[in-house]
Amino acid sequence: MDLEKKILALIEHDAKMPHKTIATILDIEESQVTEIIAKLEKEKVILGYNTIIDWDKMGDDGVTAMIDVKLTPEREVGFNRAAERICRFPEVRSVYLMSGTYDLSVIVEGKTMKDIAWFVSHKLSTLDQVQSTVTHFILKRYKEDNFVFDEPQQDRRLVVSP
Repeated sequence: MDLEKKILALIEHDAKMPHKTIATILDIEESQVTEIIAKLEKEKVILGYNTIIDWDKMGDDGVTAMIDVKLTPEREVGFNRAAERICRFPEVRSVYLMSGTYDLSVIVEGKTMKDIAWFVSHKLSTLDQVQSTVTHFILKRYKEDNFVFDEPQQDRRLVVSP
């Protein structure tokens, strides 16, 4: 594994890891880490830095849904034009081209289920290429981007033996 990939693997897991720590782990100079990260940001290999937040602990009652979208592909551009248009909606967090029954998987957020329903019925389904949608509401997040939300609880049942 080359040096760039090793650095990327470290900051993918912890974007706040100090350059000095990365340099120590990889046994290189801190300035070299800083240069490589700056280069990867300039080349758009590193697109941004995210924080995983457990909004439930902050009392947020927002809703997240995964929407399967069946599209009619366009000549010479396939699904790209529709996907790019869907990406521009502010409710949309992620868009993935999928294999299988549906063409796109779209992750959206709203304040209520009605907000998501309105998005699907007034914005998404009105696009010419959209044939059908299936909406799955996320009821609970257990793990996201390698972070577990709730630590498993210990089994507090009494052991009963015959």
